[in-house]
Amino acid sequence: MAIKLHKPTTAGRRGMTSQDTSMITHKKGIKSLMRIKKSQAGRNNNGRITTRHRGGGVKRFYRVVNFRLAPGTEATVEGIEYDPNRSARIARVKDQHGLYHYVIAGNGMKTGDVINSGADAAVESGNRMPIAKIPTGSVIYNIELQPGKGGQICRSAGTKAQLVAKEEDYAQLRLPSGEVRKVRLDCMATLGVVGNEQHQNIKIGSAGRKRRMGIRPTVRGVTMNAADHPHGGGDGGRHGTGKAPRTPWGQLTLGYRTRRRKDTNQYIVRSRHEAKRK
Repeated sequence: MAIKLHKPTTAGRRGMTSQDTSMITHKKGIKSLMRIKKSQAGRNNNGRITTRHRGGGVKRFYRVVNFRLAPGTEATVEGIEYDPNRSARIARVKDQHGLYHYVIAGNGMKTGDVINSGADAAVESGNRMPIAKIPTGSVIYNIELQPGKGGQICRSAGTKAQLVAKEEDYAQLRLPSGEVRKVRLDCMATLGVVGNEQHQNIKIGSAGRKRRMGIRPTVRGVTMNAADHPHGGGDGGRHGTGKAPRTPWGQLTLGYRTRRRKDTNQYIVRSRHEAKRK
């Protein structure tokens, strides 16, 4: 996927880039696979803001994506669509029973391609099969963590994991973060790389474009009053915090580890922090 440059007709357009949508074949989604998505503006069921800097934005419909694609399915790609709810593109596929599904579009996937799911599927990009049937060294995406639950990791644009080893009932995967993790061999995964790989290189360019995405402005803590942030207060000017950086609620941040879940440590062969140190 290429990046589209804009002429500097305005200050906001100068330096702005956007995605090349030439690979998108359908602008209108399948109505039966779309749901109304109500904007929550970062609020929970009590109406209190739990995620800051959210609100506004263009209205969206949620696309029901099939992250599972049951074994035995043989589907034909009928088009590539834009999904406003994720960075990756989605593919409209029609299975052998005439049913439509949305799946994550892999890199190079195009109209007319045939994808298969199951242990007997060929080792080709876009096909979905148990990790036990995938050759060591292959790159995969949309990977299950629990057999039958559907893909949970490597679903964003341009992401992939590499199958580095198989040992007893588990496979070792090198994830995009550098973490090496064990996953059961009977979990399903899709061969290839998620499409729209240039997504991370897009330059937003203007504040209004960010607002239409539903993201509100963010203000630095050092510019706030002392009552609003641990970094706030002072007699003007930008001063150092005088202590370790903290969140608005006083929690240490920027390097302070807050992971408390211990039950999945047994599946992590090498953490992402160890990978970065090397």
